[in-house]
Amino acid sequence: MFEAQDIRDWRGHDVVDHERHKIGVLQAVYVDTATDQPVFATVTVGLPTRHRLVFVPLGDATVGPGYLKVAYDRKQVKEAPSIGTDGELLAEDEKTVFAHYELAHRMGEGGERRFARR
Repeated sequence: MFEAQDIRDWRGHDVVDHERHKIGVLQAVYVDTATDQPVFATVTVGLPTRHRLVFVPLGDATVGPGYLKVAYDRKQVKEAPSIGTDGELLAEDEKTVFAHYELAHRMGEGGERRFARR
């Protein structure tokens, strides 16, 4: 896994799936609030006049020259829950993102949100 501060350097680079098909462009990184480790990224997808941000897990992701390769296929990522390019993920919508990728979701020890944008 890479450090959160390192992945910030990749903003604006292509995000590709496990077969190197382009998904979109890396917009932001979300970290686990308990560990401060990167867990999700938002990727800009869609038509130029209708961009939106989709969420993709960073587990098993790798970086290369000018790209971030994720472990999920392009279709699954593009069908993931999304927000507008100026939007925020609401706390009650976190579970939907985790469920889309069949990942376990649990609240923080004090009931706080599981991940936050960095």
